[in-house]
Formats: sequence, structure tokens, C-alpha cells
Amino acid sequence: MKLLLKRIALRPAYTIGWLYVNGTKVCDTIEDTVRDVNKNGVFDNGEKKIAGQTAIPYGTYDITLAVQSPKYKDKAAYKFCNGYLPRLLDVPEFEGILIHIGNTAEDSAGCILVGENKEVGKVINSTAAFNRLYPMLKTAADRGEKIQIEIA
Repeated sequence: MKLLLKRIALRPAYTIGWLYVNGTKVCDTIEDTVRDVNKNGVFDNGEKKIAGQTAIPYGTYDITLAVQSPKYKDKAAYKFCNGYLPRLLDVPEFEGILIHIGNTAEDSAGCILVGENKEVGKVINSTAAFNRLYPMLKTAADRGEKIQIEIA
């Protein structure tokens, strides 16, 4: 399964994107500020990661559903999956990067939040978007498919 996160609006305090699954747009996203401005997948040439306020670098990452999130395992919104959220693997300078529910970059800490970008600087209907996306990923994972996301 191939996911594509196309970043479309890089703002000083947040980043808006479109998330595609196998070529079909599924939802919008919000992330922290992009600091990998030269889009080469690393922080160099004066670029600096600011903890909790930086979007992950551009690149392609494997996704697993096999790791339970200690932070989200007991949250009501994630009871259906017992906190086994989509986790991006081997992201340079980041750990625990998830795709999850949230509305603003303040809810992110580097993660990718899903929803509908119908208000400036936020996504809404995030739970509904996550509940559409997760079964797609779970079906692929259960079939043993490799799941990857390209950040472009």
C-alpha cells in the first residue's frame, strides 16, 4: 500500500497537506512547521529541528500498525484499535511519529493529523477521517502488505 502526503501549504506555524492512499485522496492533513526547506530529507544548511514544533523531513517511510502507543492506548477514540496507531519507522531525528486524530499543529509534536481543512490553520472532522483511513491500513497490514508513505 502506498500513501502519499503532498504538502500544499507551508505556513510559519503549520503545514497543510493532502493524503492519498493508492492514488486516491482520502483526507487533508495538518503537521508542524516544515523546516526541511530544501526538501532533501535532512536538517542541513542552517535548517534546525525544534522539538515538538517541526514536521518530519521529506522522504519515504515504512508504516507499521504493530506498535501500541502508550500515550493513546487508553483514549476512547482509539479503543477500536487498542492504541495500535499507524507509526512511521526510521524517521531521521524523530521517534514515535504517528498518524492520528487532532485539529491543530499544537496537537501534533511532529505527527501527521488527519481531517478536513475547512478552517484556516486547522483540520476538522479528524475522528471521522481517521476512522476512514485506519481500516484501509489495517486491511493491508492484515494481508501482509508493505505500507509506505511518501512525504512530498
